[in-house]
Amino acid sequence: MTTSNDQIPADRKLRILMLHGFTQSGHSFEIKTKALKKSLEKAFPTAPKPGHLKEYPAGLELVYPTAPIRLDPDDVVPSSSSAPGAGADVQKDGPSVQSESYGWWRRKGDAQPYTYEGMERGFERIASVLQEDSTKPFAGVIGFSQGGAAAGMVASLLEPDRRHAFETAQGKSGMRYPDSFVKDTGYIEETVHPPMRFAVSYSGFSAAMANAGLYQAFYEPKIATPMLHVLGTVDTVVGEDRSLKLVESCVGGSGEGGKRVVYHPGGHFLPSSQKAYVAALVNFIRDVLGEDGGSGDALAGGEKKEERAEDMDVPF
Repeated sequence: MTTSNDQIPADRKLRILMLHGFTQSGHSFEIKTKALKKSLEKAFPTAPKPGHLKEYPAGLELVYPTAPIRLDPDDVVPSSSSAPGAGADVQKDGPSVQSESYGWWRRKGDAQPYTYEGMERGFERIASVLQEDSTKPFAGVIGFSQGGAAAGMVASLLEPDRRHAFETAQGKSGMRYPDSFVKDTGYIEETVHPPMRFAVSYSGFSAAMANAGLYQAFYEPKIATPMLHVLGTVDTVVGEDRSLKLVESCVGGSGEGGKRVVYHPGGHFLPSSQKAYVAALVNFIRDVLGEDGGSGDALAGGEKKEERAEDMDVPF
């Protein structure tokens, strides 16, 4: 929904929640996406610079929370070669498990159906960030891998009537709607944050692949929030079938309430500095917000070769 220009605060920023992958942290994810952040700042500058967003005259703000579950070495090393992610290359210069490895949840069990242990804690952390300043709501959420899955879930949880879907599914052994996402105003219970205007998943996946009955309410009815999915054609950590399950769980078609899918010719990483894929993200955000003036052509080229986001040789 667009607000008339005379009602828009001059300090309003395009705030985006950035959700890191399994074994990463907010700090490490911010480092990995430094090139992307730089490009987005150029694409969405402060007013009155050319290309600024009328709704967000103060430019861009990316927020990088760290997941609450500190991971142990046993969480990172798969128990068998058949575990998802087994055989993937390990980034040698990545942060240590002890200092920088966190997750939004842990996978419990080796065979389907399995569960995501600690998910309630993960949502509590996200909800606390969403509520930190009610005068500065987030416009969107971007996530990588496990964070990409979480981005879809967060968008779903904040949609109108989603609680009813959880209540219906709960009678069929479905998961309960997270208490942390409920705000009691004294008169009526509502979500802790307005619906997201957009969501973006890089190498994300659907929790329904783990346990369709338990997590079905995230995806039934389908996610209506406009969502961009960016997938690697040779991703060996999150298989295409898992990512496409999330794609299929979103309302079809592009534009308002629709989904878009972009493939990059690489593996399990976020293409943070390749001009074409940054432009796809910029164009998606502009289209969702209903603002033109930025096709991505003005993005700076010549960035250093993209860094791999942290490979995750783990079951998640």
